[in-house]
Amino acid sequence: MAEPETAISDVIPFDTRYAVVERMSLAQSRAYCGRLASSHYENFLVGTLLLPRRLRAHFNSVYAYCRVADDLADESPSPARALQLLDWWESELDRAVAGDPRHPVFVALADTMASFGIPDAPFRDLLSAFRQDQIINRYETYDELLDYCRRSANPVGRIVLHLFGFTDDHRRSLSDATCTALQLANFLQDVVPDFERGRIYLPECDMRRFGVTPEQIAAREFTPSFGLLMEFECSRAREMFEYGRALADVVPRRLRMDVEMFTMGGLEILRRIARQGYDVLSRRPSIPRSRQAAILLGRIVRSLRP
Repeated sequence: MAEPETAISDVIPFDTRYAVVERMSLAQSRAYCGRLASSHYENFLVGTLLLPRRLRAHFNSVYAYCRVADDLADESPSPARALQLLDWWESELDRAVAGDPRHPVFVALADTMASFGIPDAPFRDLLSAFRQDQIINRYETYDELLDYCRRSANPVGRIVLHLFGFTDDHRRSLSDATCTALQLANFLQDVVPDFERGRIYLPECDMRRFGVTPEQIAAREFTPSFGLLMEFECSRAREMFEYGRALADVVPRRLRMDVEMFTMGGLEILRRIARQGYDVLSRRPSIPRSRQAAILLGRIVRSLRP
């Protein structure tokens, strides 16, 4: 006799808003992902405004997967609970890959993966990075940090390339550079918020080289040495942005606009860090909404030129 199917409510206790009681159709699941995305869009909204309409539901499913995984990792009461929830999320991915999706995010995502031939590896890489955040909060070398970015940032770019039909190594390399550069820029922007969460994404060997200590970050003590460290790390991120910029020349117009928007936004963060003398300890550099709108409008205007 076949075993009765386990209800979703039996798989995970209702201490997360992402537990779902009943199965949904593909249309209902896409609507679920759309609602989730529209309530969290942030920078994703800017990119999605420039997407072909035929891809928006698929972007929503990808975004929903990433958004839930990120929330399970960062909003759980303890690292142990986060790891448990991430294991649950991967078990739902396993079901989707096996052809039996249950959670609405995976009903929609399974359709996206099948429609565009997207493998499950980049989705699993993201979960690997989220798990790493629960057990590792320091990085000895720049290469270790890049390996983390390879799994935490680069998979998203590779998934997007799949949606546009690209799987070649050249475009992937350029996409990886852009995604890693964006992640590095965010780390440099958020030194204090990350420290308050118990994490430092500045390579420890670089901190020793420039004479910067965790205690200095804790005390929000800006010194010329800290400024030199930040200048060094910003230059690395800037070089990566410059290399990745070539991706805009080898993708369709709609995706090119996204690539250029995110590159411009990342470089703007680096400029604002430099503008305040690399002191991110006393004030978090940010891009005002008026400036974000100006970047978007300027990019759209340029795209309309012959």
